[in-house]
Amino acid sequence: MPYLTDTREISDIVSKYTKATTLWIDTEVAEFNSRNARLSLIQVLDNPDDMSGDRVYLLDVLDKPSLVADFVEQIMVNPHIEKVFHNASFDVKYLGSKQAKNITCTLEIAKKIPYYILPVPNYQLQTLATLLCNFNNIDKQEQGSNWAQRPLTEEQIEYAYLDCIYLAQIHRRLLELQAESNPDPAIEDITFLNARFSQIEAQWKLLNSEYEHLQERLKKAMQAQDISETTLYKLTSYDRKVVKVQFSQLTDLVQTQGINLDFPVTLTQKLQKDLGENLEQLSVDIEQSTSSRLTLKNQENNS
Repeated sequence: MPYLTDTREISDIVSKYTKATTLWIDTEVAEFNSRNARLSLIQVLDNPDDMSGDRVYLLDVLDKPSLVADFVEQIMVNPHIEKVFHNASFDVKYLGSKQAKNITCTLEIAKKIPYYILPVPNYQLQTLATLLCNFNNIDKQEQGSNWAQRPLTEEQIEYAYLDCIYLAQIHRRLLELQAESNPDPAIEDITFLNARFSQIEAQWKLLNSEYEHLQERLKKAMQAQDISETTLYKLTSYDRKVVKVQFSQLTDLVQTQGINLDFPVTLTQKLQKDLGENLEQLSVDIEQSTSSRLTLKNQENNS
């Protein structure tokens, strides 16, 4: 867990990181809720097998913009180095923003894995580390501590290096689950899928029917009893406004007022039928796609 404050030492380790293929990175930001938000630490791990923290480097870059710029130039914009973050949009905002390339976000990976494979209450780093990687007693209290103070406390340093270890292990496990949820369709066991899908479909129809029915009953009951919140749910209402106009009136207005209103219109089957042969006078863009659906064979025979 080397904690580097010397400018030369930080520059040297950043240069070494240019030879890495993947880096697991976290940041700590001072006064992140203010206009004066600035990077305090950049934590970097280059070996996901390291569970001791010996390969996690804490780079103290508070009020050292040249070091941050050097890290961005050598690491963040380098397309050959994969940079792994959790909630990458937050960290990358301070590390090159749109210039950054080859960014992997474990938060986004987790969100794309089906819930039945990754049944977690939320996608916070702490939750994923606990449920996926069996890290226990994770203390996030230091996350909101004063990262502008120097020297940092031992608790802050401990917290900073641990997040990189959690991140690397979460990333590894998520990649396994991602592969599990997206197997090669050419070698899938169709017999198993057929049986399992049929079983789940029956259960889903029953549960979905009850879900929608109870949801509607709950909304009506809360409205009738003037209850906006329960211990589990909050009822919100909103006004929806739809503005409609006759197409002929709209075209007249555009022509008389010289309004530049040019956009593509999707022609439904009915509109195409109404236009008839006149459709040939239009310069149209045709997009074709093929979709598939599953139907029960006995339903096909009865239709």
